[in-house]
Amino acid sequence: MKLISLPAFADNYLWLWQQDSLAVVVDPGDAQPVLEALAREGLTLAAILVTHHHADHIGGVDALRQATGAQVFGPAREDIPNPFTPVMDADHLELLGHKVQVIDVPGHTAGHVAYFVATAPEGPVLFCGDTLFSAGCGRVFEGTPAQMLASLDTLAALPGNTRICCAHEYTLSNLRFASAVEPHNRALHTYTTHCQALRAQGRPTLPALLATELQINPFLRTRHPDVRHAVAHHAGLGNTNATDDVAVFAALRQWKNDFK
Repeated sequence: MKLISLPAFADNYLWLWQQDSLAVVVDPGDAQPVLEALAREGLTLAAILVTHHHADHIGGVDALRQATGAQVFGPAREDIPNPFTPVMDADHLELLGHKVQVIDVPGHTAGHVAYFVATAPEGPVLFCGDTLFSAGCGRVFEGTPAQMLASLDTLAALPGNTRICCAHEYTLSNLRFASAVEPHNRALHTYTTHCQALRAQGRPTLPALLATELQINPFLRTRHPDVRHAVAHHAGLGNTNATDDVAVFAALRQWKNDFK
C-alpha cells in the first residue's frame, strides 16, 4: 500500500492510495493532478472517497468519474455530486484488498466522515479530511463544539501507530499556535524542528503519527492540565467552565480562530 500526497490549490493534499496497478483517491478537489498521477504511474482509478462537501474536496469528482468510471463514496448526510454511494458510521467498504471503516466525525461540517484502513501493512491509515490536522483541527462551521470534541475523541482512540492523512498542509501554522498554548512542551519543540526541516526541503509534513499528535496537538489535549490552565487564563473562564470539557474546547478553538 503506497500513499501519495498530490498538492493542489494553495495548501491541499489529494491522497492517492496505490495498490499494485489500482488506486483510490481521497477528496479530489481538482481532477487534473489525479489524472496526471494516474497516467504517470500507470494506474487505474478504482474508487473515489469523499469526506465532506466543501468545494476543495469535491471539485474534481465529476471529471474523474467521467474519465475513469470510478465508483464514488461519500457521506450520506452531505451534498456530494451524484451518482455516489452514501456511507455512514460503522459501514465497511472492501477496497484494494483492504477493509475500510467509515467513521462519523461531525463538527467541521454536519455530516463529515473519515475512512480508516486498519490492515495497511506499514500501520493503520486514517483519511480524515478537515477534522484532524497535524497539531490542529478543523474550524467548526456546521456542527457544534461538543460534536467536534466527540469526533476528535473518537479519532484519538485509534491505535497510536495510525498514519493521519489530512487534507491540508497547515502544520507549521498550527505548531505556532500549539506553542503559544503549551510553550514548555518539549515534544512540541522537537516536532516543530522536524517539520520545519521537512518544509525547508519542500517535503510534506504528512502523514502524521497519531502517537505524536497525542503529545503535541492541543485539540487532542484539552483535558491536560497545562492546556486547561492556558485556555482558562486566555479566555477568562470561571472555575466551572475551566473544568467543562466542551467549554474548554470551544474556547481553545476560538483562540485559534483569532490567533495571528
